[in-house]
Amino acid sequence: MPTAALRVELGWRPGPGVPDADASALLLAAGKVRSDQDFVFYNQPAHPSGAVRHEGKRASGGRVTDTLLADLARVEGAVERIVLAASADGGTFGQVPDLYVEVTDPATGQVVARFDSPGATVETAFVLGEFYRRQGGWKFRAVGQGYSSGLEGLAADFGISVDEPRHAAPPAPATEPPPPATAPPSPAAPPPPAAPPVPPPVTVPPPAAAPPPPAAQPVRLSKVTLTKAAPSVSLTKQGGTSGTMRVNLNWQTRRQPAGPGRRWGGRQGDLDLDLGALYELADGRKGVVQALGNAFGALHRPPYIHLDGDDRTGAVAAGENLTVNLDHRHDFRRILVFVTIYEGAASFADLHATVTLRPQHGAPVDFSLDECTVPSTVCALALITHTGGDVVVRREARYLVPERGVSPQRTVDRAYGWGMNWTPGRK
Repeated sequence: MPTAALRVELGWRPGPGVPDADASALLLAAGKVRSDQDFVFYNQPAHPSGAVRHEGKRASGGRVTDTLLADLARVEGAVERIVLAASADGGTFGQVPDLYVEVTDPATGQVVARFDSPGATVETAFVLGEFYRRQGGWKFRAVGQGYSSGLEGLAADFGISVDEPRHAAPPAPATEPPPPATAPPSPAAPPPPAAPPVPPPVTVPPPAAAPPPPAAQPVRLSKVTLTKAAPSVSLTKQGGTSGTMRVNLNWQTRRQPAGPGRRWGGRQGDLDLDLGALYELADGRKGVVQALGNAFGALHRPPYIHLDGDDRTGAVAAGENLTVNLDHRHDFRRILVFVTIYEGAASFADLHATVTLRPQHGAPVDFSLDECTVPSTVCALALITHTGGDVVVRREARYLVPERGVSPQRTVDRAYGWGMNWTPGRK
């Protein structure tokens, strides 16, 4: 293997009844992880060393891929192996056709190694391959061994401590004071009256014990997929209301020609989607964060929402990212996350865009933009509200059709009653 950065792509062919799959990596020393931080997956997308990073999913050319980036030159010396694994969500790998792992050089696109997994049956987690050190360099080995106990079983086998929701205690309310570390001392009992007075003995209290180090938090494997039947989730109940929340938009890079039977027109070419958010703060201020007009926001001052850039093609593995500072959740009243088509298509139909809301603490929340049946150029994706101390994410998935001469932004504003004034802008 080259020691330069490598792209590790887990791929399969989607279809009816095919479960979703997730890529993960475990950095091992003497066959086990050194700590839970050596497990890189959707809930821990980056290793502290920066050597391995989970980039996320995309759909293209009749297949779905989940990608890891590995920079072998940055791997710490104690790490001997990097296990490349997959877990099935909602089924077994016997239901996942054409499963493979492929290692490429992202600079040139050249395939360095590929392993097409043999037929699986009841496995719900699979070790597809691994990088390992040999004579001062790195090699890749195909493995193809599975687990019927899912990601939890795979993680535990390599020394990960797993926290599943059914075992987790609910977090304490933010306003509840912590219990005292020790009980208050009782008043000393008075000496018996009959005893002659004697000077009290001088006692030296023992030195206070040093507080124990904080216990390591087990890894949380859960994910949340919002559907019509289950449209909302409380971040407060998940303990996900501190730190940051990243909203990631990814889409398929392609051209969409105006084929026969298409009922609407529009600009064709390289597809460019834009992620944005309308916000209303607790003090009544309103605004928008989006690439159009260079309104990228700010993370540590109002509006506490920041768009990291404008991906014009969807070709960047990281896509577009909107970050919300949940440490300032009390400054928010509501945030509406939306996506617009800037150019390259006239509707969300068949674009297969995906969005993930990833709280720093708590389970990621997944959405898919593949349900559009109207000529829509703007989708109201999710509404985040802060009411009575509870932060709730609600799936909207509303595909809106702008009236002639009305912008997508003004259209979503009218649908949700934001009441803002809009002027033409460009990027």
